[in-house]
Amino acid sequence: MSLFKSASTVSLFTLVSRVTGLLREVLMASAFGASAMTDAFNVAFRIPNMLRRLFAEGAFSQAFVPILARTQALGGDDAAKALVDKIATALLAVLLLTCVVGVAGAPLLVWAMAGGLAARPEAFEAAVFMTRWMFPYIAFMSLVALAGGILNTYRRFAVPAVVPALLNVAMILGAWLGAPWFSGIGIEPIFAMAAGVMIGGVLQLGVIVLALKKQAFLPSFSLKPALVAESIRSDATKSVVTRMLPALLGVSVAQISLLINTQLATRIGERVVSWLSYADRLLEFPVAMLGVALGVVLVPQLTAAQTKGNSDDYSRMLDWGLRIVVLLGLPSSVALLVFAQPLVATVFQHGAFTAADVHQTSLSLMGYGVGLLGMVAIKVLAPGFFAKDDTKTPALIAVVVLLTTQALNLVLVPRLGHAGLALSIGIGALINATWLLVGLLKRGMYVPQPGWGTYVLQVVAATALLAVLLLVAGFQIPWIDLQTTVFKRIGLMALVIGASVALYLGALWAGGVKLRQLMRH
Repeated sequence: MSLFKSASTVSLFTLVSRVTGLLREVLMASAFGASAMTDAFNVAFRIPNMLRRLFAEGAFSQAFVPILARTQALGGDDAAKALVDKIATALLAVLLLTCVVGVAGAPLLVWAMAGGLAARPEAFEAAVFMTRWMFPYIAFMSLVALAGGILNTYRRFAVPAVVPALLNVAMILGAWLGAPWFSGIGIEPIFAMAAGVMIGGVLQLGVIVLALKKQAFLPSFSLKPALVAESIRSDATKSVVTRMLPALLGVSVAQISLLINTQLATRIGERVVSWLSYADRLLEFPVAMLGVALGVVLVPQLTAAQTKGNSDDYSRMLDWGLRIVVLLGLPSSVALLVFAQPLVATVFQHGAFTAADVHQTSLSLMGYGVGLLGMVAIKVLAPGFFAKDDTKTPALIAVVVLLTTQALNLVLVPRLGHAGLALSIGIGALINATWLLVGLLKRGMYVPQPGWGTYVLQVVAATALLAVLLLVAGFQIPWIDLQTTVFKRIGLMALVIGASVALYLGALWAGGVKLRQLMRH
């Protein structure tokens, strides 16, 4: 399967996940709006999500997938299976201990994440309660990350890409059915969302375990103390941990930035966390469909090319990935900047979500949009280092970017409020991506293919035409005033998006961009 087909497969199934995630947020916005209780839920949900990104999908995946791919390439399936068994046993033991500590320390975690909630005792207590209930989600997701890494290594991309949709389905049912039921029996309705998270975690793990079983690669593990100790001391575990440490530093920088920004958001005022969270949901569409999909496909392929000494293939794969990033990331970034309010109004302005919420969420989305191209590019550039067994360089760059982002917060937040928080993250992503690219070029790890200058001009010209169309549509159509005519607004949005895609692709074709050549890679 070609890189384009593999990435398309991941993007297609990721689209399913993101559409259901968007529907989840729409139902939440309609049912709960932006309030102290939605702030409490978003804070509580961020804690296991932060740890998931830190340990499961972040440092662990960055360390585990290249090692598994290299082990499979050199030693075959038997060696890979032995590696997986050791890692699974050690991981399960660590996860159980982590969950016990997390549930017990929930008040401290909530205070560390969002100390500003302490000024609203009801919201703080709700956040602690939901954190305790949702903390085991990190265990489910870490095991899902392990299983997903195995399947991706064997080019089984579909199941790992689609299982996140099960979480969204469970949370949709929580907002649609659970919240009214909880309210009817005297329980805070927002707690239904926490129940949905846990049910979704169980469903994701169950489905991906079945996929591993079908692949005949289900790990064998045990919690017997002797076997756990043996697995923790094994060379396989030591190799993953050794690679994890610098990767952990890099990933933790992003999570520390999230922690600081959440603290600042809770202190700026009520509903700020919710505005940023709703904007982040829209941002995840292009980031996941482009960046995550490309990263998932490229990591094992780059590692295999590096293991076999195919430096030309390695460089060509990076070049292809970056061309796709520019082709799709640049127009997406511009769309978020010039068309943010129509998008937010169409998606979220229902029920309890007010016109004021639309405005404030749009400001957040525009701030994020500044850095979208960088956020997507990082997903391609960082694997270029990981495949070379270099996790230190991206980590050190991330540390400097963290300091830069917080310096930007000092300047931007007093002037722009919560939009400054989003903008500082966007600018930081651009700095991070640029630094990674320069590092790859200076070390000769990436040699650009000919034609980049012309290609960039072609994409910029097509994007400029797209921006003009979106600006006209944004000013000529009263998107917020169409709240009472939902289907008319949705129809107009579909028409604008369809026209935008047609204009952009037509401009690329007229400019001479060879899309079929990119698709054949």
